[in-house]
This record gives sequence, structure tokens and C-alpha cells, in this order.
Amino acid sequence: MRLFSLGKRSFNVFHALEARARLGGSLSVRILLIQIFSLSVVHALAQNPPVQPENKPPLVLLGGTIVDVTDWGRSALDQQNTIVIIENGKITQVGSRFLIETPPDAQIIDCTGKFLVPGLIDGFTGMNSQAQASADLYMGVTTIVASSDNHRGRIDFSANPKPHLYLLDSVGTTDNWSLLNGHDDWSAKLREGSHPVELNTDDTARQITATAKLGTRVLWLGWDITAANAQWIISRAHQMGLATYGEFISTPYTVGIDAGVDVLLHMGRYEIGVIPDELQRPLVSDPYGAAASTAYDYAEHLPPTDPHYRNYGHFISVHHAALMPAFSQFYLNLPGHRNLWKEPVASILNSANMYMPSDPATGELTYPLSPWTKHLPNMATRYMQEGQRKKADQEALRLWRINQTIASTYPHYLAASGAAAMGTMPGISLHTELEMLVRIGLSPREALAAATNNYSIQLGWSELGQIAAGRRADILVLDADPTVNVWNARRISTLLLEGNIVDRDALLKPHK
Repeated sequence: MRLFSLGKRSFNVFHALEARARLGGSLSVRILLIQIFSLSVVHALAQNPPVQPENKPPLVLLGGTIVDVTDWGRSALDQQNTIVIIENGKITQVGSRFLIETPPDAQIIDCTGKFLVPGLIDGFTGMNSQAQASADLYMGVTTIVASSDNHRGRIDFSANPKPHLYLLDSVGTTDNWSLLNGHDDWSAKLREGSHPVELNTDDTARQITATAKLGTRVLWLGWDITAANAQWIISRAHQMGLATYGEFISTPYTVGIDAGVDVLLHMGRYEIGVIPDELQRPLVSDPYGAAASTAYDYAEHLPPTDPHYRNYGHFISVHHAALMPAFSQFYLNLPGHRNLWKEPVASILNSANMYMPSDPATGELTYPLSPWTKHLPNMATRYMQEGQRKKADQEALRLWRINQTIASTYPHYLAASGAAAMGTMPGISLHTELEMLVRIGLSPREALAAATNNYSIQLGWSELGQIAAGRRADILVLDADPTVNVWNARRISTLLLEGNIVDRDALLKPHK
């Protein structure tokens, strides 16, 4: 800044004197002034030399197998014995190590016998602390769609290091957690009462523009959004290059899907797309009360193999909406789960920053009882808690079986953890999501695609998701083949974030 100011002052003085000389018609004076000005600039540069950009040598990944995650994970054209050249945070060349010459000054990482996959993407999660950011990175999650809400807290933008943040914001409704709160007059406009209220079209249009200026990439269409507004918002979002997540109640799911919503969010939500019109109509005025309870009860108590679910799944597939079930939020209610607190990176996480965390000792969810029950004997309270647990497990299993039917119609999936709520944990739970996608019927490769290149295809995010020239250099080097067992996606030997090697061991040290 000092150099810029000095140069600017010299330039202004020169022009003032030069103008006088021009008026006087003296060529010799003008030449003299030019010499004086030149000397002043040279002096300024000597005192304040310009900062030269750091000239980092290229980084080369040599000899590894690049796992193919294109075509929704249906292609299997893995590339063996490859070279990946990275410069300035981007991949510049990819191909056979026998056909592309290694730059002479490159830093080389020997990847012989290893497997290369793009950095993982968590499509719906929170990040309210450095520990959560570190946990994501440690587990290979290099990009997150970050939500601020009453379950996940505020996004910690100060965290460093952290994954790439793609911001999600609500639209078309009042919301105390909106990213626009604290900006201009939006705090008053978006303040909730007893529950959110839909905004008018003019306010919604201004809201979309304002939140896009903050860097928002995803618009969340929630319970209060009615059908006409949902259709208009989806159309406007796509004109602006924004993605849309639908978690509808007032809007019929068939209407939102037909309008082109990109993503249907949450197992336990999108299943009400099968309800009849007579149950859908009351939801416009009662998306939170008895009408909603009736609609969900109807959907969840239909037999999982009911043709309505198969037809609904086919409708989703034909219209190219992607499912983002966040199965991980039900992981601890389904058979075969394990204690996630046993994961090494869990040691840096604080349960106080999570909503309904599991018990670190057992790994099981706890079910709080009403205050009046504290006067009951311990045996009675344990019985009541066990009753709540059994009911929650039954509901989760019923939803799981419904989703098995929907999955049989081959919809597209995007992976998301929903962390850190309902027992999910940052980073860790994206891997449980991959496990559950395989359990629901996807191949390991298709599950990997759901956490990588499917985002490129579905949402148009062409900067990520593949190991290809021009893409961001977020890469996991794995010790074993994740297409044989998706568990191998956890076996990370080298983690690259925008072309920089991340010290994973350092991430396990608590940040002050």
C-alpha cells in the first residue's frame, strides 16, 4: 500500500507540473520533469519492491490408480500407472505415466499400488467449530454444503484449516438462522414468530439476490413454501446458477419435482410424496400441526412394498431429482451400528457442540424424559427410555424398508451426513453414509460417486468431483481399493486440499 500511495503522489505531482510546462510551451522543462518523475518511481520501487508470487514447484502423484466415478458410478474405466500434475491448486495434466513427462522440478509423491479418488463432499452438514472442521478434513471430506440452524449452530468461518464451504441458506420464509441476519434490514424481516412464515414474492426475490451476494450456493425450500412460490423460486434459482434443496410440506413433492428441484432432502421427509390430495391440501395452512402428523403417519404406515412407493420412486428418477437421504441420522437406530466415539478423530470433538449426541461410553442415543420423571425410581425411567428407544428403532426400520423400495427404481443419490445432529459426527458420519448407501443397494463405486462426481453432474459444480485437468486438486490417496469395499475410502495415506498436503496427524491435536 505504501508503494501504491507513493507512486500515486508522484504521478499526481508530475501531471501538475507537466501541465504547467505544456502551458509554457517549454519542451526542455517537460523532458526534465519526465526524468524527475522516472527517478521518483525508481526510488519508490527500491524502497518498496513489489511482492512476487511464490513460485511453488508442481506436485506430481505418480504411479497410482485413478478410480473412475463418472456416469453416476456406473463406469469402471479406472486408470492405472497414472501421473497427476498439480499446479497452483489445480490439476493441470492427467494420464499415463509413460506418456506424460514428469516436470524436472516437481515434488513427487510415489503412489504405486495406491488408489486416487476425489476429495469427498458432504452435501448437508454443520461446522460450528475448528474441531468439526478438522474432523471433516481428517476423514477426507474436502468440501461441505454448510448449514447454520438450530441443530447445528452457526458456521465457524474462522476455522483454519477447513474444507471448502459451499453455503446453504433458506429462502422464501422467515428464519432466525438465515445467513442474512445482521445484514441491512434483513434481521427484522426474517425474524420468526412462533414458527416460520412465508415471505411475499418481492421479498423473496430480494432475498435470493442478497444471499447469493454472500456466496450462497444452495437454496433450501422448507416446510412453509407453497406450490406457486416453490415453482417460482426453483426457476429463479436455476437462472442464477443456484442449487435447490427441497424439504417440502406445504408444497406437494410431485409439484416440486416437476418444477425441477435439484435435491430431495432427508429420509423421513420426502416419503410424504405418496400421500393423497385430501391429506396434502390441509398442509398449506397447517405444515406443523395435526395435519402434518396425519400425513407422515399415513406415509410411514403404508406397506414398504406398496406400489405407491415404487411409482413415486420412478417419478423421482424420470424427473432427475436426486435423493439426499442423510441415512446417517438414523444409523444408530438401525441394526449393525457401532460406537462412533471409538473413531480416532472423535477424540477432538465436543458433544456440547452437537444436537442429541450419542453417549460416548455406549455409542447409543439417549432419550430425554420429561422433568416430572426424575421423581420415579431408576428402574421406571430406564423402562421408559427403553420404550422410546424401541419406538424410534421401529420407525427407522420402517423408513429404511420404504427407502429400499424407492432405491429399487434407481434414483440418483448425493451423499450427506446431516452432522452434527441425532448422533451424527462430522467427517465420520459421511463414511457411515457411504456404508448405508451400499447397504441400500448401491455398489461401492456408486456410493463413492454419490460423494464426489454426482455433485458435478446434478448441481453443475464442475470445479470438483473428478481427478481431471482443470478440476480443483482435492484428492485422497488411499492404501486400498474403495470399489472392492467402500470402507477402504477411510484408508487415507495422503490428503490434498487444493494441491496442498494436509498433515492429518496435526488435525488430531486439539486447537486452542
